[in-house]
Amino acid sequence: MKTLYLVRHAKSSWEFDVIDHERPLNKRGFKDAKLVSKHLKDKLKLPDLVMSSDAMRAKTTAYIFMKNLGMDEDEVVLNHQLYDFSGRNLTKTISDCDDDVNTLMVFGHNHAMTSFVNAYGDKPTGNVATSGFTHIEFDIDSWKDLKPGKTKISLYPKQLKN
Repeated sequence: MKTLYLVRHAKSSWEFDVIDHERPLNKRGFKDAKLVSKHLKDKLKLPDLVMSSDAMRAKTTAYIFMKNLGMDEDEVVLNHQLYDFSGRNLTKTISDCDDDVNTLMVFGHNHAMTSFVNAYGDKPTGNVATSGFTHIEFDIDSWKDLKPGKTKISLYPKQLKN
């Protein structure tokens, strides 16, 4: 059995004159990432491996989650291949993961996240929202055998705001 946690980066800012890769989170992004990660704190088995796109907005989201899950941000492995919008690199990165990793957490971008959730989860979505979290369980022993699994949780900040 393999467990995957996917997190789309939090809401980012367009107000700075920087390249896309360097766009920071905006105020709402910081709040939403904190809200979702704090909600998940006591509900998840901690991951064996955490990987993130090296884009500023993704790695900042990962660091917020790590802090609120009680993990060290140094545990985040930055991977430029996850700066992916199609989903091909995301899928390849996951399927190339070592088999001793049973619980994997990945921080990345849309449309890669939505495409992956729709291809490999059993609860299709129109869009994985910013700061969106998806938990999928796979009945496999090796990530190389990746096939559709069961979506256990789809959580978005909007669901926690009342």
